[in-house]
Amino acid sequence: MAVHNRPAGIAPERVSMHTAVFNALRQLLKPYESALALKIDRPGNCYLETHSPSLNGRHLFFAAAKVKKNYVSFYLPALYMFPDLSDKISPTLKKLMQGQSCFNLTVLDNDCVNELEQLTQAGFQRLKGEALL
Repeated sequence: MAVHNRPAGIAPERVSMHTAVFNALRQLLKPYESALALKIDRPGNCYLETHSPSLNGRHLFFAAAKVKKNYVSFYLPALYMFPDLSDKISPTLKKLMQGQSCFNLTVLDNDCVNELEQLTQAGFQRLKGEALL
């Protein structure tokens, strides 16, 4: 899934790198599509949520990947819901963290993507265990 419509002033190399990062993160979310609702799935933006409303009557946001001007953001709200999951984050990935549940990547780092994959799986299992999915 390529990212199209390059915004003005952004170098083609950066767009290419962001596309590679987004594609890796998008693949990371693929296994959860059967258990969750794919709310947004377009080039540069992917958003997964629960099929049915949760505690407050709204669908629960599971994860997302989105291309921004200077980086690609990966959102994993389970880290906010279950803070103990953050204890397992490596120092390298921690440097990419913005807030409690967002990571901003500028280059494709397979170690970070693999770690995000493990965190995503752990978050999914915790949400499933709490009957929130």
